[in-house]
Amino acid sequence: MNMSRLALIVAVSSAVFAGCASNVPLDNKAAPVESRTPGAAGANNGSSSANGTNSGRVASVDLTKNAPPAAEVGRIVYFDYDSFVIKDEFRPVIEGQAKMLAANKSKKLTIEGHTDERGGSEYNLALGQKRAESVAKSLKLLGVTDAQIEAVSFGKERPADQGHDEAAWAKNRRAELSSR
Repeated sequence: MNMSRLALIVAVSSAVFAGCASNVPLDNKAAPVESRTPGAAGANNGSSSANGTNSGRVASVDLTKNAPPAAEVGRIVYFDYDSFVIKDEFRPVIEGQAKMLAANKSKKLTIEGHTDERGGSEYNLALGQKRAESVAKSLKLLGVTDAQIEAVSFGKERPADQGHDEAAWAKNRRAELSSR
């Protein structure tokens, strides 16, 4: 490698690292949080400072408030092919389950990860486990305790639909939440 090429690599690397540097302070002197609620700009409710900025207080959230009955909360989260990313359309299912679990700390769930029939058994068991764990992680972020949930994988062994087409496979790529 010649010296000009080495110098170019060093220069580019330095520029990249310099561009990644952050000037945002990590202490309590950071910029205040602004309200994005329409009409809230003029209302201070005693929580803003003399200069009109928000003082940074955060309202607490009660997950047990308005918890839906068990019959109304969904129990299945579907996934895209070869993915364990939870789609936005299934957030209400996870939020509803989290509210129920927060309202009753003795209640426990098993999260069963499933896949379609394509791929090997070991791969599908791992993917099913990742799907179950991604739902478990989402529940934990909403306040559910580790003791209340268990993530298990069945891979392709328990299909919801026995068909061999895309419609059947889509039904089989899922995580099921069941009481234990």
